Amino acid sequence: MSVLLSPLTIKGVTLKNRIVVSPMCQYSAEDGFASDWHLVHLGSRAVGGAALIIQEASAVSPEGRISSADIGIWKDEHLPMLKRITDFIHANGSLAGIQLAHAGRKASTLPPWQGGTQVTLQDGGYQAYAPSAIPFREGDEAPMALDVEGIEKVKKDFRDAAARSLEAGYQVIELHAAHGYLLHQFLSPLSNQRTDEYGGSFENRIRLLMEVLEDVQQVWPDERLLFVRISATDWAEGGWTPEESLKLSAILKEKGVDLIDCSSGGLAIHQQIPVFPGYQVQFAEAIKNETGILTGAVGLITEAQQAEDILREKQADLIFLARELLRDPYFPLHAAYQLQEEPEWPHQYERAKPRKTR
Repeated sequence: MSVLLSPLTIKGVTLKNRIVVSPMCQYSAEDGFASDWHLVHLGSRAVGGAALIIQEASAVSPEGRISSADIGIWKDEHLPMLKRITDFIHANGSLAGIQLAHAGRKASTLPPWQGGTQVTLQDGGYQAYAPSAIPFREGDEAPMALDVEGIEKVKKDFRDAAARSLEAGYQVIELHAAHGYLLHQFLSPLSNQRTDEYGGSFENRIRLLMEVLEDVQQVWPDERLLFVRISATDWAEGGWTPEESLKLSAILKEKGVDLIDCSSGGLAIHQQIPVFPGYQVQFAEAIKNETGILTGAVGLITEAQQAEDILREKQADLIFLARELLRDPYFPLHAAYQLQEEPEWPHQYERAKPRKTR
């Protein structure tokens, strides 16, 4: 049997295959409220056969949004629509996950199709916060460096968001510590130039992530899954390194994290990324082999056989797909035929099933 289409059980939770919908911002919310767009977008990937659907970066506070059009989970009023989405996903045989996020210094921007640039306070934007008052782009307004009180608020916001995620029915939480957002900003020396207990040494720079993790675990049941997405390297001199990612991943495993979602980059505007198909798989493989924790591979994985080979060669345990699942919500069904498997189609679509290829 194909590994890609085989189930994986983690801590008693079974994914029906190894295909995960990677979190992808839709920039289609208002005041943090998910809409029918999100229901159809996420629900169609469940109908399409992915095992786990992880909702886009969902802000733990209003100031934690990348843009004003991001989904939020900072108030109880957000929950009814989120519960509707998770119910639909589960009714169609997939697991619902949520990525909890704080944008940090990359907050208050326009959606990508409007340029993605910073919206200043003068132009109606909102205050961005970061470990240090260093803007992401030259010419941007500098973020406000978080004081101890601000750090405590961030930790409480993540904890409260995790509690709401449980109430909304999610089976998986992914903490977003990648792509240059707040938790990643604390990890990297390029964005974290603090001189207190949250800056300087490796142990200090990972402190906020570890404290957020601990707070989330106080409200998130052990039997539900907890992932962390990291940028395994900043692809920039003086930044976060693959060696630090290995060290961090070993600590996260010891602390009870179930899987590391291995991405890269996003912190430094001057990053130099050598892009090629599967260019980030190397990080998932190294972390899996060196630490023994489960890993997810992501990044220019576009073919069923490519995904199958990654799993067969034990380079990762799950395949996270983003753009390919935007192009084809039914990739898992199509992949099954390409890998000579017989997929289970939704009953409503069975009349359209292709004939067996073997």
